[in-house]
Amino acid sequence: MSRYEPVIGLECHVQLQTRSKLFSAASASFGGEPNDHTDPYTLALPGTLPVLNRRAVEYALRMALATGCRVRRVSRFARKHYFYPDLPKGYQISQYDEPYAEGGAIGFLLDGQPRRVALTRIHLEEDAGKSTHVGGAPTSLVDLNRAGVPLIEVVSEPEIRSAKEAAEYLRALRQLVRWLDICDGNMEEGSLRCDANVSVRPVGATTLGTRTELKNMNSFRHVQQAIEYEVARQTALCERGERVVQETRLWDADRGSSHPMRSKEEAHDYRYLPEPDLPPLHIADEEVERARTSLPELPLARRARFVERLGLTDQDAALLTTERPIADYVEQVIAAGADGKRAANWVASEVLRELNRAERSIADCPIAPPALAGLCRLVDDGTISGKIAKDVFGKMWASGRGAKEIVEAEGLVQLTDEAAIEAACRAAVEANPQQVGKYRAGNDKLIGFFVGQVMKATRGKANPEMVNQMLRRLLS
Repeated sequence: MSRYEPVIGLECHVQLQTRSKLFSAASASFGGEPNDHTDPYTLALPGTLPVLNRRAVEYALRMALATGCRVRRVSRFARKHYFYPDLPKGYQISQYDEPYAEGGAIGFLLDGQPRRVALTRIHLEEDAGKSTHVGGAPTSLVDLNRAGVPLIEVVSEPEIRSAKEAAEYLRALRQLVRWLDICDGNMEEGSLRCDANVSVRPVGATTLGTRTELKNMNSFRHVQQAIEYEVARQTALCERGERVVQETRLWDADRGSSHPMRSKEEAHDYRYLPEPDLPPLHIADEEVERARTSLPELPLARRARFVERLGLTDQDAALLTTERPIADYVEQVIAAGADGKRAANWVASEVLRELNRAERSIADCPIAPPALAGLCRLVDDGTISGKIAKDVFGKMWASGRGAKEIVEAEGLVQLTDEAAIEAACRAAVEANPQQVGKYRAGNDKLIGFFVGQVMKATRGKANPEMVNQMLRRLLS
């Protein structure tokens, strides 16, 4: 066991999915030809001034309230100075000493146990552009489509103690911003980006060690791998009595290692100055209350309700609340008259399996909630068996027809006539004397064999419960 423990904090940039940029009317959409989504302000032409995007503030406020932050009624913007080719103004408009939100926490489950990581702050800022380094060429290309896109930066306290916990925190953050419908959470496209501050210290120590910042991690797996690598690297340095250098390191997923990028900047390196072209951001009490009342039921609360009221396992409830539209679909099936647990089980098994196979979202599900509720009711009232229901589900998925229509057209109504079931069971028993002997000798598992024979003879229509009872009576 190592004598050193990791101390990890995450800084996550969440791209708000507004139509326009944070301080101008240029498009904020992803893609397009390089430098197509620009305007005079994005290009930092002389005489242009920033105008704050109200929708971005509304989205930012939604996130602050969902995480339990304290919302400042008056916050201020600042200029963060650094000189990169993809930063046309030579500074980035951000928030520094007076962010719009402080405190709060992100909750999630870690190894089945509830965990909360406190937040330091959430602040608004504009994104920079993108530099592309062409291999072998002496020049770089600059695309300013992303410059000025609205971001919130979610900064955690250094409370995370393992790479696995960091990955789970990030998954919970992504789930939340998608649940709130403020960001699509696409890490590959950069709409959710994560930088990790990592240090190690002797177990039991209270002072923090020298930290490094990890960048260029575009998946949960990469975040976990990069932090594991950095913890191991720093631990090895400390055990050899060597010094950890404060620096920014880039993760190389292909090599499974990181390499230095530059020395780590401190706040004073950015020469923060108050933004003179923007007034203080005032958020009125009524705006806060309006945002609070418009919040949906949050993922952890919905998951707990599914466990308590529908009798689901923690695993199934977590699966059905990974995305808000999936949880809403379950609720709509129940509202259409299906038993709650049955509806949830059908969605968790059949619906999600088919969606994953077809690489489709729940919004593209060909079976509407009332149609799935109709199928559930046919099973509940004994019209069809569970086995037949799965066949009917497949036909519904492929054709768009309703369950009742398929059952009636194909004569799939469950066989519940006792005399007919007894005849089928007797035929199965008489045709398999060897298995009968083994069953009566104590091999109870053979009951499944006989049930299968009867179901095959009745084309799956016989009521399974009646078949099981009849067979046990005949074989006793």
